[in-house]
Amino acid sequence: MKIIKSSGNVFADLGLPGAEERLLKTRLAAEIARAIAGRKLTQAAAAELMGIDQPKVSHLLNGRLAGFSTERLLTWLIALGRDVDIIVRRPLQRRAGRLRVRTVGSR
Repeated sequence: MKIIKSSGNVFADLGLPGAEERLLKTRLAAEIARAIAGRKLTQAAAAELMGIDQPKVSHLLNGRLAGFSTERLLTWLIALGRDVDIIVRRPLQRRAGRLRVRTVGSR
């Protein structure tokens, strides 16, 4: 069996289009799931806080993210009481920029 080291983005490793955005959305969805679990919310209670219906919360928690924009995911994190900081900076020694999600102090 041949083992190939991951680049850190499974979507890129699989050659899927929009790999960076897919990874970003996946990480934001994981943070939403942590926020919901941390507050011990039911899907219905989370949906009410987020201003959406419960089936959308179910889709989100089950990784079905195709219908959700990055902006919506960020809005829902804020609705769940999370602070979101966006920092733009020049890359140090890379030619292309990158997009990252870093969670600080998450429970």
